[in-house]
Amino acid sequence: MSEVELNAPQAQAVAHRSGPLLVFAGAGSGKTRVITYRIANLVAAEGVPAHRILAVTFTNKAAREMRERLEGLLGEDLARRLWVGTFHSLGAKLLRLHGATIGLKGDFAIYDGTDQKALVARILKDLSLDDKRYPAKVILGQIGQHKQKGLTPDDVHTTDSAHAEVFADVWRQYEARMRTANALDFEDILLRSVELLDKELELGVVGVRERFDQVLVDEFQDTNGTQYRWLKGLAQFHGNLCVVGDDDQSIYAWRGADVRNIQSFRRDHPGAEVVKLEQNYRSTGHIVEAALAVVSKTQVREPKKLWTENDPGDPIQVVELPDERAEAAFALRCVREGIEEGASPRDFAVFYRIHAQSRVLEEALRTARIAYKVVGGMRFYERAEIKDAIAYLRLALNPSSDVDFLRVVNVPARGIGQTTVDRLAERARRLGKPLFESTADLASETAIPAAGRKKLEAFRALLEGLRRSLAVDTPAAFVDRVLDETGYRKALEKEDSVEADGRLENLEELRSALLDFERECELRGEPPTMATWLENAALHSEADAVVGESVSLMTVHAAKGLEFPFVVLTGMEEELFPYRGLDPAERDELDEERRLAYVAITRARERLVCTHVKLRQLFGQTRVGIESRFLRELPKHTVARLRCDAYGRVRPLAEVERVKIPAAPPTFERRVDTSFFDDVPDDEGGLRPGAFVRHATFGSGRVRSLERRGSEIAAQVEFKGMGVKTIYARFLVADE
Repeated sequence: MSEVELNAPQAQAVAHRSGPLLVFAGAGSGKTRVITYRIANLVAAEGVPAHRILAVTFTNKAAREMRERLEGLLGEDLARRLWVGTFHSLGAKLLRLHGATIGLKGDFAIYDGTDQKALVARILKDLSLDDKRYPAKVILGQIGQHKQKGLTPDDVHTTDSAHAEVFADVWRQYEARMRTANALDFEDILLRSVELLDKELELGVVGVRERFDQVLVDEFQDTNGTQYRWLKGLAQFHGNLCVVGDDDQSIYAWRGADVRNIQSFRRDHPGAEVVKLEQNYRSTGHIVEAALAVVSKTQVREPKKLWTENDPGDPIQVVELPDERAEAAFALRCVREGIEEGASPRDFAVFYRIHAQSRVLEEALRTARIAYKVVGGMRFYERAEIKDAIAYLRLALNPSSDVDFLRVVNVPARGIGQTTVDRLAERARRLGKPLFESTADLASETAIPAAGRKKLEAFRALLEGLRRSLAVDTPAAFVDRVLDETGYRKALEKEDSVEADGRLENLEELRSALLDFERECELRGEPPTMATWLENAALHSEADAVVGESVSLMTVHAAKGLEFPFVVLTGMEEELFPYRGLDPAERDELDEERRLAYVAITRARERLVCTHVKLRQLFGQTRVGIESRFLRELPKHTVARLRCDAYGRVRPLAEVERVKIPAAPPTFERRVDTSFFDDVPDDEGGLRPGAFVRHATFGSGRVRSLERRGSEIAAQVEFKGMGVKTIYARFLVADE
């Protein structure tokens, strides 16, 4: 192993012989190289048998890459003897070998989410509990959260929740039936692994605790309490625990990760050697400086200075834009210009803080016929909640659509089971009618139980009421009505989980899409009908089939572990990024948002563009965009500040006014910001203020003013008897 391949801190970490070792590995500092070289050195130079080394990481992909690197360093035969894998895969393997110590049979089954949900559903039925009041999915989520904290059903009674006693009873039944079935869920794998270690210690058994001479873990900052207990137990006797991670990249508190594990490692392991990998090999100098400037303001962090020998590179572009559509257009422009310069679409990534932001970006790329992929998530119109809502919209417009009927007849759950649906389908076939029509006159249909008939009749009444409302509501108002009257929104609010919150945000973004559609129709002088919007949505889905190399779209969380030559980081505004922690009492949340921004910035190798807007339509509301504090903290010499106006002109901003960031930026109806239209012509193609014009729908009118919107001219026209309308100039003709 050549010393040239490693810098001094890397070599120090690799050569460490015994005892606890803490490696702080900054972004792009070569941590994967260090951990694999350390394993290779333990085998080749220190003589540690390969089968007595355990290396743990979080994903199968990371474990596979680690093993492949080790095969290159040690050869395939030795690499195969190493214990390399995820927490769950290695824990399960050890339980199959040693589980008898805690009464666990080696042929246990591992239940996935579907299996768990089916089991809880059976328990709810056996206990005569209403599955609407106690949804299986919600119960499972709560069980998982409690297990991650090491709690048991007995601990639930310490809470004041009226729900607690029922939840504890269901959980006890769940645990009992899992044991009867000789089955484990994912949380059980780690909990039972810790139980095994404790039991061996109690019995004085030599087993798992002395199976390994060296224990190494990657991404240690992402461990939860149970995972850390397991690692400490495995290294309890020899003390050879090597942890590699970066507290600056701890971004998963919402799923149980505890950054204190890495921050307090030295307290738990006195005498631990500490190595800091601070040289970044990935990014340009400006990017590295910017990232450090943001994360260094975190309240609690290990002091370290990220640096690089790379060239400073291009300044980071911080671009102010009018709104989210201009932002999407600018991101598209960055991609196009890069491709014209010879880059591949796969070199580009566009980041956003929350999934709902992807909609406008996807629409811009689809319209331009540029292939893209949503990493770590689904395309906006493919998400289950969006498909459900659209199914309701289509069914209200066309009740003969059996596909849509079947999708939503019991969504959210309203007690219409599959047997009832099957018998209704048989009735429909017999009558030669669509399913919806077949819900009429059910009194004589004895094949469907009375309870089922009653629920189908209620569903029919719901749809008929929605159909009547469709004729009078605007599209955006109608989707609100659908979500409320069907109980869909209420069901998600009741679920009260991170996933449910994300789905609610996506549904609000669907409402934003309909509001955008209404405005576009107004500018075209056309009525905004649901039929037209549904057609556009369907065509967008068809356009998704563009093939070829793809631009990557993803949340910043999904970007962890990835890198790209060119990154566009969108939505850099207060209350969006940072999304949480704006209340002084939420400093821990703000610290995590800082770490998330650090991760986002350090994904870029060569060029980084950060965008923020003055007005953003999100979750069905128009909000004032206030530049993120993270952008304002970037060193001035690393940044080029630009403003892109509504029709694509970019100009530098020598100095951006420093404004105090309010706790809660106001929300209000969208207004045209005339500062972006300072060069709007007063005469465009013969159209001028005061001119008389005619429109196909509104008739004769007089132009009051003109403004440019993108590549188009929009005119405010006062029509006789119709009031003032804003219409694109191309839909107007002179009225002599």
